[in-house]
Amino acid sequence: MSNPNLQFRSISKLKQFSLLILNSSSSTLTTCPKCLGLSVISGKHHLIRIRCLSTTSLSRVEYRLPSEIYAERVRSKQIDDDKYQAEVIKAFDKLQGEISTYKPPPKRTAMVKMFQGIFGGSSSQGGGGGVDKSGKKRIPSGLYIWGSVGGGKTMLMDLFFDVAPVRRKLRVHFHSFMSDVHTRIHRVKQATVSNVDTGTKPKVYDPIPPVAEEIAETTWLLCFDEFQVTDIGDAMVLKRLFTELFNHGVVVVATSNRPPDDLYKNGLQRSNFLPFIKILKDHCDVISLESGIDYRRKGGSQSHAYFISEKCDADAEMDSLFKFLSSKENDTVRPKILTIKGRNVTFEKTCGQVVDCTFDELCDRPLGASDYLAMSQYFHTVFIRNIPQLNLKKKSQARRFITLIDTLYDNRVRVVISSPFAHTHIFRNDDGDEDPSHSDDQRKLMDDLGLKLNSEDAKASIFTGEEEQFAFDRTISRLSEMQRKEYWDSWEKTRR
Repeated sequence: MSNPNLQFRSISKLKQFSLLILNSSSSTLTTCPKCLGLSVISGKHHLIRIRCLSTTSLSRVEYRLPSEIYAERVRSKQIDDDKYQAEVIKAFDKLQGEISTYKPPPKRTAMVKMFQGIFGGSSSQGGGGGVDKSGKKRIPSGLYIWGSVGGGKTMLMDLFFDVAPVRRKLRVHFHSFMSDVHTRIHRVKQATVSNVDTGTKPKVYDPIPPVAEEIAETTWLLCFDEFQVTDIGDAMVLKRLFTELFNHGVVVVATSNRPPDDLYKNGLQRSNFLPFIKILKDHCDVISLESGIDYRRKGGSQSHAYFISEKCDADAEMDSLFKFLSSKENDTVRPKILTIKGRNVTFEKTCGQVVDCTFDELCDRPLGASDYLAMSQYFHTVFIRNIPQLNLKKKSQARRFITLIDTLYDNRVRVVISSPFAHTHIFRNDDGDEDPSHSDDQRKLMDDLGLKLNSEDAKASIFTGEEEQFAFDRTISRLSEMQRKEYWDSWEKTRR
């Protein structure tokens, strides 16, 4: 078995095989050591019964409830006992019980599709929280947890994800997921164009169904951190994408700072997005986590990785720390080129897995979520020098900085920062010297979209900066945690 923390007792006679986990500090369901097969049939007393494909008997594997792990952490003083979090944990316990006996529908083969076309029927597994037209429950309802920053939403979802008795599961930041979706869509479209060029009829016109099917083949439990919609490209594909995912039996869990009805609030062409909200609410139970506490700002020792230029020689401190971290790398100080989706992105000063950047290098050139994700997968420590104070005149830079911190935080990448301002004062909720909707960049975008200054769409959040203002609190909260020694130490555990 791959997990050294699991203790097993096996009883094997002839073709019979039985497996019982006695103690487990891990949470991932372990497959049968004989056939690596897994098919959940029933559960009792937190025991999942698994069909071993190489035998005629059943195997049993014990799993732990999220509430048990939560209670242990409270007793050991790792976290505070929070009655609001406890209510969310109950919902996760319920969901775990449902998914432990759930089996996604099998993939629809060409033969099945043909017979459905002849005799009727649909591939849809039904909405309304996973209930089909006959009223029979088919898909467990997922969870959508929203609330203020730092309330513990991500921590609770990660706890559930770790113990969820599912092999085909994925925990991912929503930005990263959508970036991957667009890459897959582009690949499908390219394949369609190739068919046209060769004179054959394209097999795929709408790229969403094959993309959703591809995702569902490897994952049926999807856990999204920071579910937010700010990009019109994302907004326009979500309804079709999630309809297909739900039709394939995918269960969704998400955390967000916004309730579902406020997603893509004041977004461009939001009326086209509204049907997605209903689909999401039909398939997910919505829970609010509003404790009024930002745990990221509470306690913890500082890592001395944020330097304010007015209080010290920030450049000298950054140079000294870069030199120290570089001494631990098996490399020399040199530029590094990362190839990201066919583009070469150059970082001028790196050493091994440490990169030293200015704010302008990261946020004042056209980089996006996929670029920051590639950075987080290659570098374990990112230096960001000379972060200015951001306001609504600098929406593009602010938007990139928010995405950068979200991505680095989600991947537990360490950051070292210098700025004239404390992290709590990096953002200012003002427009500067002029109305940002009248800037040259905004006027050009409006012209490209055929919008007039006084139109309703001109008040969309992409022009007003409303979404950036909303996200500022989350970024400040995350920067608070990223300065703590516990966060720096967590990287070692994550990357082992």
